[in-house]
Amino acid sequence: MKQQNSRKKIGLFDTIVHGAFILISLSIVIPLLLLVSISISNEKSLLTDGYRFIPKQFSFQAYKLIFHAPKQLVNAYGVTITVTVVGAVIALLMTSLLAYTMSRRDYAYRGFTTRYVVVTMLFSGGLVPFYILMTQYLHLKDMIWALIVPYLVSPFYTLVMKGFLDQIPMEIIESAKIDGSGEWRTFFGIVLPLAKPALATVGLFICFVYWNDWWLGLLFIDNPNLVPLQLLLYRVLNTIEFLTNGMMQSSVNIDLTEFPSLSTRMALTILVAGPMLIVFPFFQKYFVKGLTIGSVKG
Repeated sequence: MKQQNSRKKIGLFDTIVHGAFILISLSIVIPLLLLVSISISNEKSLLTDGYRFIPKQFSFQAYKLIFHAPKQLVNAYGVTITVTVVGAVIALLMTSLLAYTMSRRDYAYRGFTTRYVVVTMLFSGGLVPFYILMTQYLHLKDMIWALIVPYLVSPFYTLVMKGFLDQIPMEIIESAKIDGSGEWRTFFGIVLPLAKPALATVGLFICFVYWNDWWLGLLFIDNPNLVPLQLLLYRVLNTIEFLTNGMMQSSVNIDLTEFPSLSTRMALTILVAGPMLIVFPFFQKYFVKGLTIGSVKG
């Protein structure tokens, strides 16, 4: 009887958990589907009938408008992809090196280094010193490195990586030393292959940070050839908003229903976010495993 009651409790708990995750998933998927629906809807039907999951009148005018002059969009894609790939590789290497150092039990300043990293996660130098450092000392104004350098080392990702590397037995490293392996060879030949789930997890996090960033571009980039994708989206949305409000407040007699302002915004959002939505499922297995293991002793 006790076993049956415990099984019923476990079954009820699993049902509640699964139901909660289904609701969370629907709360994420439903807005995305609505976003896609709006992007392929006719502008007049949006203004008269409102947002619908199934468009009343289909129209690809927003995508035609975006791809009519795709040069700036393609250039922004190139900048964002370059920043994401180069930044993620360098950041992953630097994060792994720092986390590996902190995870070594024979490192004399292990505790001090860990506390130092945690403090930097809680406090920052401020926006003005950061801007002065980037422009006056590092001279990265209007350079692609201005979009890469600030995110090279993150305290949170370092602690996640450290939590995983703590699980690697010290005996493996000591055995490698006995066999004549140096520190660099041990790190690249033994530690990193064992840390693939954590590398995939942290690497995916870092890629999201670089891909979704627009703030650094807003601060440091004036050159139109170095505008990243998210900053381009930000500027286009502000421009559409400005033109729409300006036309409505002025005496210019223009039919706003002919200009797909709403659908264009949603279409741009899909084009900007789409690649990461496609990439994420391929790393989902490593993402879940690495994040779970890294949280045990983080």
